[in-house]
Amino acid sequence: MRGEWVRRPGSGGGWLKRSALGLAAALMVPLGASVAGVGGVAHAAFNPDGFDFWVDSASMGPVKTRVFRAADGNTSRVVYALDGMRATQILNGWENDTEVVRALTAANINVVMPVGGESSFYADWAEPSSILGIGGGSSGSAGGSSSGSASGSASGSGAFGLFAGGPGKSYRYTWETFITQDLRNALRDRLGFNPNRNGVFGLSMGGSGALTLAAYHPDQFSYAGSFSGYLNVSAPGMREAIRVAMIDAGGYNVDSMAPPWGQQWLRMDPFVFAPRLIANNTRLWISAASAIPAAGDVSGVMSVIQGMPLEALALANTRAFQVRMSTLGAQNVTYDFPGTGVHNWRNWEAEVYRMIPDLSNNIG
Repeated sequence: MRGEWVRRPGSGGGWLKRSALGLAAALMVPLGASVAGVGGVAHAAFNPDGFDFWVDSASMGPVKTRVFRAADGNTSRVVYALDGMRATQILNGWENDTEVVRALTAANINVVMPVGGESSFYADWAEPSSILGIGGGSSGSAGGSSSGSASGSASGSGAFGLFAGGPGKSYRYTWETFITQDLRNALRDRLGFNPNRNGVFGLSMGGSGALTLAAYHPDQFSYAGSFSGYLNVSAPGMREAIRVAMIDAGGYNVDSMAPPWGQQWLRMDPFVFAPRLIANNTRLWISAASAIPAAGDVSGVMSVIQGMPLEALALANTRAFQVRMSTLGAQNVTYDFPGTGVHNWRNWEAEVYRMIPDLSNNIG
């Protein structure tokens, strides 16, 4: 399986041209578009098999995580599932909008789903999100309530929230530190979970975050999966595309996350830190769909209108990352480019099912 490229119909030539068109289209998507979970009605919602696991964070207060135990009761095989841009404080989108947790636990894998982190990229931010020096006011801890749906894919512009309160506005996001220190240690000390050779995967924003966590914390993460991730964030136009997306998803300022083109920004770019993933021999599963709607994606016109350009942008980024890894001689990656699929949970859920055997073989 190492180095394998799973080629599917419709994933062939002309991707550079489609990528450029996808970027232009994504930049013109109205602010009502959702970057992390366009389309589809939540069909899973709360799963009673999981339990709330609260952990204190030094800067974000108490943070909720949902934990699901492996079917065989082991504590050695663990995977973290990261949400997208519209992550809410209620449930992780993987629980609310998919059934992947049941397949993962049936494969004897413990599942850890952090809740929250809207627009965070699961990074340690430079400062609380503010616009023109004006902060978002008091909003309580990261575990507090948040507007929007529980699905992580609410529609509607967040531009009106630029000066409003919310997670990461009255305090600094420190998601990387939380996941790799606070949560990791609490899972080990309170549940006996193995803190090493875990897996991590995510969609869209969470895909980028998963690769970043694996690159800089190889002892914790031996496996990382990115579905429709933004893996070339320093490419022309990408920072401004992310700026628009973050304004839409909760009213956040990308400049508060990381100053433009500085070391902190480059540290978040999978295209830049690709050599680390190779040196670490991190097992990777990298996917993006074609942006051509599948039969089940056409349930609503807006879901297709929004989902196509966003997936085209993710595909452009993912193809660029593939070329970068190839030029470096990477042998630790499986690529999957489905011939149909847009930026939605239907696409990402199917990808997890394809990934599970490889994940299972490379953690614990």
